[in-house]
Amino acid sequence: MSQFSIYIAITGHGFGHAVRAATVAEQLEQLRPDIELHLVTVAPEWLLKSYIKGNFTYRPQILDVGVIQSDSLTMDRAATLSKMQEIMSQQDRLIAEEVKYIREQNIDLVLADIPALAAPIAKAAGVPCWMMSNFGWDFIYREWGTDFAEVVAWIEGYYRQSDRLFRLPLAEPMSAFSQIINVGLTGSKPKFSVEQLRQKFQITAAPEKTILLTFGGMGIASTPYENLKRFRDWQFITFDRHAPDLPNLLKISDRTLRPIDFMPICSRVVSKPGYSTFSEAMCSDTPIVSLTREGFAEAPILLDSLQDYSQHQIIETDEFFTGDWSFLEQPMISPRKSATLAKDGAATIAKEISNYLV
Repeated sequence: MSQFSIYIAITGHGFGHAVRAATVAEQLEQLRPDIELHLVTVAPEWLLKSYIKGNFTYRPQILDVGVIQSDSLTMDRAATLSKMQEIMSQQDRLIAEEVKYIREQNIDLVLADIPALAAPIAKAAGVPCWMMSNFGWDFIYREWGTDFAEVVAWIEGYYRQSDRLFRLPLAEPMSAFSQIINVGLTGSKPKFSVEQLRQKFQITAAPEKTILLTFGGMGIASTPYENLKRFRDWQFITFDRHAPDLPNLLKISDRTLRPIDFMPICSRVVSKPGYSTFSEAMCSDTPIVSLTREGFAEAPILLDSLQDYSQHQIIETDEFFTGDWSFLEQPMISPRKSATLAKDGAATIAKEISNYLV
């Protein structure tokens, strides 16, 4: 039986929060195999398993909603508000359920990315609550106007109850938190060498003509894959299971593989603004082509940081959806700053947890 247990509460929004929290869990597992992991999220279990090699307990529980979306760019604000109001109305039940679980499982620490309810749950259970993120949901909802004012206040009040925040790079100020520790980027190590990967998937295109297309857990339904026909001697890689069958498009269906496994063999990653994709690409020194994203307050911060720290291109959504993708033939833009970001965020958080659980 494990000597210590940690409850990791993860926003179910997309895949990004689950990826970076699982990266921390992976580091913690290597550092301290005696710590039992309880991952509390509705993000898919197979996604978590692609990062965490050992055993963990998967507890599918909704503690927040993030943003309800039909794909990685299309947001439904009304549905998001309705679901958040529902969660707020059920908070007493949710807190009681999770406190019972924490006590039954002898949990020693709560780590959250970044459901606000994790703080009152931890407080009621008598254990510390640490959080990790580059933004809070109060920051996202505040931009959406007075309809979300009550939700924003509710979230801020609970964020203030947390004991510390590990603030990731590419971040907003996160002023609701009183105890902030800045850490580096989060990124896992690729599972294969460049040579192994090229041989395994018979990739013969030149590295400068090998492109990863990745748009988060929900993807982009209307990706204009027909543009790939213009680049017949290029190799494109996607995790989109609904993508068409094209000679120069490699569709990855193996759920043990992740975008970061392919980044080192690519000359660039084409994506939308998202912390985890940006962070993993920066960790593997892979240039990033990013779409813009309207109505999501994190996006301008990510795009500004992208220009500071990475080889990059930023393209408007119209250019992506209706253009001929000639941006792929343009040179990348060098970062504005010569300084680089530390890449040890996951290891730092895991070490802090390890040092506490002694």
